[in-house]
Amino acid sequence: MERRHKEMELRLYRAKMSWSGGVGEERNIDGKSLMFNQFSPFLPFNLQISLICRRHLRMLCQAALSPVVRSPGWCFVLSPRAVAAIPRSYLPHRNQRLRNESIRCWSNIPFLTVPLSRAHGKPFAHRSELKHAKRIVVKLGSAVVTRGDECGLALGRLASIVEQVSMLQNQGREMMIVTSGAVAFGKQRLRHEILLSQSVRQALHSGQSQLKDMAIPVLEARACAAAGQSGLMALYEAMFTQYSICAAQILVTNLDFHDEQKRRNLNGTLHELLRMNIVPIINTNDAVVPPPEPNSDLQGVNVISVKDNDSLAARLAVEMKTDLLIVLSDVEGLFNSPPGSDDAKLIDIFYPGDQQSVTFGTKSRVGMGGMEAKVKAALWALQGGTSVVIANGTHPKISGHVITDIVEGKKVGTFFSEVKPAGPTVEQQAEMARAGGRTLAALQPEQRAEIIYRLADLLTDQREEILLANKKDLEEAENKGRLALPLLKRLSLSTSKLNSLAIGLRQIAVSSQDSVGRVLRRTRIAKALHLEQVTVPIGVLLVIFESRPDCLPQVSALAIASGNGLLLKGGKEAAHSNQILHHLTQEALSIHGVKDAVQLVNTREEVEDLCRLDKLIDLIIPRGSSQLVRNIQKAAKGIPVMGHSEGICHVYVDTDASVEKVTRIIRDSKCEYPAACNALETLLIHRDLLRTPLFDQIIDMLRVEQVKIHAGPKFASYLTFSPSEVKSLRTEYGDLECCIEVVDSVHEAVEHIHKYGSSHTDVIITENEETAEFFLQHVDSACVFWNASTRFSDGYRFGLGAEVGISTSRIHARGPVGIEGLLTTKWLLRGDNHVVSDFSEHGTMKYLHESLPLPQRNAN
Repeated sequence: MERRHKEMELRLYRAKMSWSGGVGEERNIDGKSLMFNQFSPFLPFNLQISLICRRHLRMLCQAALSPVVRSPGWCFVLSPRAVAAIPRSYLPHRNQRLRNESIRCWSNIPFLTVPLSRAHGKPFAHRSELKHAKRIVVKLGSAVVTRGDECGLALGRLASIVEQVSMLQNQGREMMIVTSGAVAFGKQRLRHEILLSQSVRQALHSGQSQLKDMAIPVLEARACAAAGQSGLMALYEAMFTQYSICAAQILVTNLDFHDEQKRRNLNGTLHELLRMNIVPIINTNDAVVPPPEPNSDLQGVNVISVKDNDSLAARLAVEMKTDLLIVLSDVEGLFNSPPGSDDAKLIDIFYPGDQQSVTFGTKSRVGMGGMEAKVKAALWALQGGTSVVIANGTHPKISGHVITDIVEGKKVGTFFSEVKPAGPTVEQQAEMARAGGRTLAALQPEQRAEIIYRLADLLTDQREEILLANKKDLEEAENKGRLALPLLKRLSLSTSKLNSLAIGLRQIAVSSQDSVGRVLRRTRIAKALHLEQVTVPIGVLLVIFESRPDCLPQVSALAIASGNGLLLKGGKEAAHSNQILHHLTQEALSIHGVKDAVQLVNTREEVEDLCRLDKLIDLIIPRGSSQLVRNIQKAAKGIPVMGHSEGICHVYVDTDASVEKVTRIIRDSKCEYPAACNALETLLIHRDLLRTPLFDQIIDMLRVEQVKIHAGPKFASYLTFSPSEVKSLRTEYGDLECCIEVVDSVHEAVEHIHKYGSSHTDVIITENEETAEFFLQHVDSACVFWNASTRFSDGYRFGLGAEVGISTSRIHARGPVGIEGLLTTKWLLRGDNHVVSDFSEHGTMKYLHESLPLPQRNAN
């Protein structure tokens, strides 16, 4: 049996990995014909087997019992033909582990499912746990469902919500919807009927001239609800049918929760619908709903009056023991004051007892509740064991994925939690970094330098503690086997590395003496009106780095020297090393009372969430893999990103190259540290050097260094038996691999670099000065070298002390970014009762615009 379980697991894995086609496409997997229907976009959750032999049907049924295959979210969907072919003896008995509840009949297709499991009790403590939610209630507020004119439904928005709910339902979750909109839909229908009726009567009696003056009577809400409920449900039914999902309508009133028998009936109905994979759509029966009972709201865990759909959603969530309640409204979440006010700030996480810190405004344009009602309902549900998120369901940029984003644990809206974090939130850390950075910038240059000198001393004085913490990181990484050898090398610290770091920090301390507040330009605008341009910090920097604990003191020293506040987000693999290095950094900052200027983010914040803090962060600097940089550039919303996504560095060997220099420079560029972003990736050889002793020396050296060679298209055409041809000339290998390509001239080398390079670092090896100068002037990269290794592209080797990264952008800083790249400027104008009208045609003053000498820089 165990062998069959493993064989079935392998067969399902092959099916999952082999699927790449569209709806209805047949695949031949392991000799059997499989067809993927409309469920295929949700693989691996759903797999329909259309044609399958009896032996494999037996294996499929047995595999459903396997603990290996019974993982959360798996769902085997058999076609009716396949079900008819299954003998009853193949199906599990009641005493077997696959219970009868695991066989669902829906649209004539039985489901063999393994549901997501979670014991209901306490709500989730962190957003990252929301992905484990099995049973979810989505509450759609009136502002979400209706149009801006309140007469009709927002069909596009509603369709998007249905699509997201369907996706989650097909992942094996149990979805319920509490919806508004019946009154608005009914109002639209009744207005149409009244207009049509009035127009016919007035056309018969008064002619067309009075049609424009027709008045629409005030429509009673209960009548509108009665007219709109059937149409709203028909709309939901039509939308869910597009995803082969059945929906059912349930109308309730407050009295249904006060009658014990009705409560049990409602509970049983909902559980039965969920068991049959049907999405219940619940609404208050506004056609007959009585007014809420007085003094019965929130009198304990078991009592909440159903005044509106907010309280209804909370009541249902607790009654049904749901894991998550998502409340969608027309605001981003809960603010500390009414949205739109000057000091309003979105609350990321709301804790019970925080109501005193919130000022509630008026309710939304439609609906019976308001944010205060939502908070009360959310806290009641939280007390009952259900997690709650309040978010915006109307914003066009996020409404198309707001529900799935919440379930994935992304920072959307306000998350209600009973567990307060031990330390400050990342928003609080950013505010602390900004305040600390401003204090840091106000210090004297000698004081900032003193902090950096102190940090350099601590790196050497506390080396034993640092190396011990680093050893823990290395051991954990090796035990888990999650890091490749080049990344392990980056993670490792040593005494020599710490000594080099200390030397670099002392260089930064020297250069910081004249960085912040340096005058770049002085101009006499007019008599007694002087203008200065001076350097100032950028503000708050967010530096995200992977497997590089040595990056932390380097970046911290540069931020201190430039007077910037700093948020650091390191990789989990270097947690112990980062912790002690940050502690030493704060110890150095404490000598002048600016400990908060550098913050290490230790919370569960995802990088994508950090990139959304555009009001708190001024610049993002990623340090890591090209994939990390690309992800951050994609995720950053309104925050500039400084860095490079790839380091495709070239070395061009000219016909006039020196034999002695070529192999030394190529070896150092490729082999000294192949994982670095400034390592050689593509070697360009002049065509005349092929089949020469110099070319043979290059190839022999690369073979000795065990460098794998990939042939470019032109190079491969010259060889009878060539190495493996390169898949792409835009490849950053990051290992002992490189591409060799042939060019006809220095002009073609420049064109190749511009077409396939990443504007990082490119080198020419030649003794011809004219050729070299042409290369240096025409290659449009951040760093262009002549007869020098690509590895010199580094802040420490440039004499900057260190770098926060290498930028390939064409604005602000470019190349290795040191202190200068972390500064911007501001203008200072000093006058004496000057006004612009004095410089008009009939004014008394004239513009001079005279350049003034700059003050002498600090010689030290």
